[in-house]
Amino acid sequence: MASRSEQITGAVLPQGLLSDIEQAGYFPALVADVVATAVGTDLVLSHLVHAETTIDNETVRRHVTVVALTSRRLIVAHADDHTPTPESPVAHLGSVATATTETVPLSAVRGVMLAHVMPSPETYVEGSLGREVTVTISWGAVSRVDLLPATCGDPDCGADHGYEGSIAGDDIALRVSADADGDANLQQALDFSRALSAAIGQ
Repeated sequence: MASRSEQITGAVLPQGLLSDIEQAGYFPALVADVVATAVGTDLVLSHLVHAETTIDNETVRRHVTVVALTSRRLIVAHADDHTPTPESPVAHLGSVATATTETVPLSAVRGVMLAHVMPSPETYVEGSLGREVTVTISWGAVSRVDLLPATCGDPDCGADHGYEGSIAGDDIALRVSADADGDANLQQALDFSRALSAAIGQ
């Protein structure tokens, strides 16, 4: 018999999304519950699940990112491994998983960018769109300001030249490769980007 959590998650998320979360293999029950909580009563129209493993200071970390499109919102969920520092109040727990969700109104999404990688472009087959794509989604929820002390280029100069910096909006970039992630995942990335592009263009 399904638990209450499984019943709620199954009622909210489409089977295709649940299957992709399961296939990603990173604590699928946790990820599905977090995504379902963020989606709420909305209907998921399209989605993309991207799993990645990175090595950080000789530590292997697993990550999964889920982006889901509804008629009103873009849901961004990210879960990964986290090892607390010895000074952390939760250090006694050892390694933990952290999961974060963000809800972005479609009206705030500024753009969807696709970067295609084409091996052997001289033999490109029409409609194939390459073997790798990076989907970058930007929105205006928060702007990030990066400031650094300004310099004049003279290493011996001790004058205060103020600060220089840049302002960048929120964005997310997901790289999907047919060779690493499979043809189905590459097609899913293309389908999702088309659906999101159409939704923000209305």
